[in-house]
Amino acid sequence: MFYLTEQFFSIQGEGKYAGTPSYFLRTGGCNLSCPGFGAAYEVDGEIRYGCDTYFAVDSSFSKTWIKVEDPNVLITELEAEFIKIGYLPDMVITGGEPLMYYSDDIFYAVVSWLVGKGIRITFETNGTIEIDFEAYPAYRDCVFALSLKLANSGEAREKRIKPQALKNIQANTKESFLKFTIDKQLAETTAFEEIEEIRQILPELDVYCMPVGESRDTIWHNDKTVFHFCMQHNFLYSDRLHIRVFDTTQGV
Repeated sequence: MFYLTEQFFSIQGEGKYAGTPSYFLRTGGCNLSCPGFGAAYEVDGEIRYGCDTYFAVDSSFSKTWIKVEDPNVLITELEAEFIKIGYLPDMVITGGEPLMYYSDDIFYAVVSWLVGKGIRITFETNGTIEIDFEAYPAYRDCVFALSLKLANSGEAREKRIKPQALKNIQANTKESFLKFTIDKQLAETTAFEEIEEIRQILPELDVYCMPVGESRDTIWHNDKTVFHFCMQHNFLYSDRLHIRVFDTTQGV
């Protein structure tokens, strides 16, 4: 079994396929917490800090997650959704960290069905999970948006950068690219050196940089600096369209 926190039809807001109509599955649970990103939220009167999808990361919210115990139930739901949409959109599987479930039989059955339908699947992943592509070949046909965390995440380097996992993904997948979330302070200090270190592991991949921000206000605080950072270093700028349009609203 695996857990979903939400599913919805929207527009991909980040990375290479930004602007593409996409159906989102957001899983619950993550192997990182990223307190440095500073999105504030409350649990039983306690203020905590983490990524902007804290509700899919912090296990304190697990009582709201939906347990998926039968792949056919979810597949039937998706078939009905696609009929309503009128075409097969892209599929974005995000989290949390969705690849924590990569070897789960039910999760893999859903992914295999999507691949069989010819749907382009993008995994939004932190790139720390080492996947057995021989045992689970459907992942070879997926796109991997490698959203690696930098020092501003607040996570230790050895926890957020797993060279062998990254090399396996690059070598075995249909397509992958790097995507970094950067704030003004990091862009003006260590961001370039940190990204270059990762590019030594993955020298062939495109690099997208986007501003830190769980709301319009925080994006506006960082976007111009990240914009110029990309111009300076020949990286690709990624905005965060869903936050620009919907601000802090979930499920859009």
